[in-house]
Amino acid sequence: ICVIAHVTATTMPHKDAECRKGSAPNLHDPATRELSVVVPSYNEENRLPLMMDEALDYLEKRQKQDPSFTYEVIVVNDGSKDQTAKVAKEYCKKYGSDKVRVISLEKNRGKGGAVRTGVFSSRGKTILMADADGATKFADIEKVEEGLKNLRPWPEGMAISCGSRAHLEKDSIAKRSYFRTLLMYGFHFLVWFLCVKEIRDTQCGFKLLTRQAALRTFSNLHIERWAFDVELLYIAQRLKIPIAEVAVNWTEIEGSKLVPFWSWLQMGRDLLFIRLRYMTGAWKLEAKKCN
Repeated sequence: ICVIAHVTATTMPHKDAECRKGSAPNLHDPATRELSVVVPSYNEENRLPLMMDEALDYLEKRQKQDPSFTYEVIVVNDGSKDQTAKVAKEYCKKYGSDKVRVISLEKNRGKGGAVRTGVFSSRGKTILMADADGATKFADIEKVEEGLKNLRPWPEGMAISCGSRAHLEKDSIAKRSYFRTLLMYGFHFLVWFLCVKEIRDTQCGFKLLTRQAALRTFSNLHIERWAFDVELLYIAQRLKIPIAEVAVNWTEIEGSKLVPFWSWLQMGRDLLFIRLRYMTGAWKLEAKKCN
């Protein structure tokens, strides 16, 4: 298994916009906004409007209260086959392309690939990952911001604050089938045993990173599908980046792209390969630079 993991190891493609010389905006450049919000979206024409309305309403009110607060929302259309791009571009027209930008990928790369593309195109001092379904109340950004502040002083300007649903686990178990509960516990055990021991909920899509933490972690990221969160936090732990876990409000929204059995099987494989590929040196942590 170690040999297979090593031989089949691939690196994240670097032909993206983040690696083109002179491309702007770029994560390697100094921040020009207080906050960037990256929203990966795949076939989200129905769920995206609710999330965007809530997020932009909050951000606009916050900016009126504090004119020095600047923001941008980056919707990454991950090769959608529906009208996701069209829906997102309506918000560009309404709020202006300086506040809302849409990046469209020709082919579906997976949530990790979409988030990575958005992060490398961001301009914020802090960067928030937020799911398009709006399952987490956007106002809870204040909770993860507080979690980030509590980690000061940040070594080399790096820190990560993760939204967490761990406090809701007992209620969610009562609503799940025994099979899905078994899969959940199995996944949590693999995450703990192979990769990340300090964070109870690695999969909540509400994570806030400082710009330097985003640069160091996403530059080393390889996984493009569902398990990318685990690799992201595994990298952060290896780099000794401080991580906070903060309870947030969360509501299950219909329309999830996660296929219970096959997606969890794929994630289990990815977790094993994450550990083995770093252990065997197929993947190494380094300060990667674009060509």
